[in-house]
Amino acid sequence: MTKESSIVYRTVSDVRGPLLIVKHTHNVGYNEVVKIRSPSGEMLTGTVLETGRGKAVIQVFEGTRGLDADKTAVRFTGDTLKLPVSTEILGRVLDGSGNPLDKGPPLTAEDHRDINGSPINPYARQYPRQPIQTGLSVIDGLNTLVRGQKLPIFSGSGLPHNRIAAQIVRQAEIPGEKSDFAIVFAAMGITATEAQFFMNSFEETGALEHTALFLNLANDPAIERIITPRAALTAAEYLAYEADLHVLVILTDMTNYAEALREISAARSEVPGRRGYPCYLYTDFSMIYERAGRIRGRKGTVTQMPILSMPQDDMTHPIPDLSGYITEGQMIVARDLHRRGIYPPIDPGPSLSRLMKEGIGKGMTRFDHKELQAQLYYGYSEGRDFRDLVTVVGAEALTDRDQKYLAFADRFEQEFINQGDHENRSFEETLDLGWNLLSEFPERELKRCDTKTIGWARERGVYAYS
Repeated sequence: MTKESSIVYRTVSDVRGPLLIVKHTHNVGYNEVVKIRSPSGEMLTGTVLETGRGKAVIQVFEGTRGLDADKTAVRFTGDTLKLPVSTEILGRVLDGSGNPLDKGPPLTAEDHRDINGSPINPYARQYPRQPIQTGLSVIDGLNTLVRGQKLPIFSGSGLPHNRIAAQIVRQAEIPGEKSDFAIVFAAMGITATEAQFFMNSFEETGALEHTALFLNLANDPAIERIITPRAALTAAEYLAYEADLHVLVILTDMTNYAEALREISAARSEVPGRRGYPCYLYTDFSMIYERAGRIRGRKGTVTQMPILSMPQDDMTHPIPDLSGYITEGQMIVARDLHRRGIYPPIDPGPSLSRLMKEGIGKGMTRFDHKELQAQLYYGYSEGRDFRDLVTVVGAEALTDRDQKYLAFADRFEQEFINQGDHENRSFEETLDLGWNLLSEFPERELKRCDTKTIGWARERGVYAYS
């Protein structure tokens, strides 16, 4: 750890929004932690956003209200923001900077880690493999989450993405390896009501025991919102690569994070990019998303499920657009399904898990998973096409075959996608349910399944067309 500087600067030249500008600085580093004494004697903390030519731009965590350029003293610590880490972080509720909110003791530190992480050598990375079971059929059956993957959920204002996130935290597990699984949950820019919902949900079900919960509220400083996902990922990396756990990191809502980034960028008078967001939004997102993965020689893994709400449900908006370039697929929360009372309203059509093929099949989920997934997708797609056709020509114009697919689409939504808040389906239950729905069709319609697989399903009693 770098020794704290004994130099106290009283050369604040400007107080601008949440920023302090200090001139005549020497040997100041980017991301360095700063201690600030206000005119009233209160001690504040900040971090260096920009330095050079004898000047430093400092973001004050607590805000700059009450600071005076002539009476404010600044000391540079020579160190970056660090998070105390240990396995005892599980079961704790922390603020966005990693300080306890649950009235428990201070965190026991086995180590202090820089929240910005360390770059992973590309050669040391291993390809994501093996599944994580979320208990939601629409994810597990059709777009399976794979260990080491980054799979975002794209939602919209007023849609139940927080409800989905809470259910995933309660239910997610690795079948047969429950003791080796942990969750790090980071909420950014949420209301006090939402924070209470998450805490109550996890405590009531016992999920908090294997979860580290980071909460940044809407009235907390913008800079803390920038710190929150980095602190959460620092905890996740320690749990994965030092404690050998498989860690699922849920980040909600990345839109609030991006808004905080835009606010700080505007305060720095930076030239804006698309829709006012900073030009480095893609790079900043990459520094967060790319901290997921598997490392050669390490047992643990870090898997990410970032959640973002798309402004005006616009997938071309910079936040979902750039996230889509970096991540390996997306889950789409559909307003149409939500209006019709389907929960979780995740639309399988535009949703995609690009790495699903590496996490399903014999020895992982079940040998018939890939064929069944393809057949379910086909049946649902056909049914939706006929649903659109009915609005034009009427149901009477459809053949018996067309009517079967139309009925299948309705049943698929009501029985496969739709499930209760506390309904936790295993991979086995999800796949059996898929075969039961396909029992509407004769074997000749199951063109994406091998005849041997269909025979196996019939013998098992899950495919029962007669």
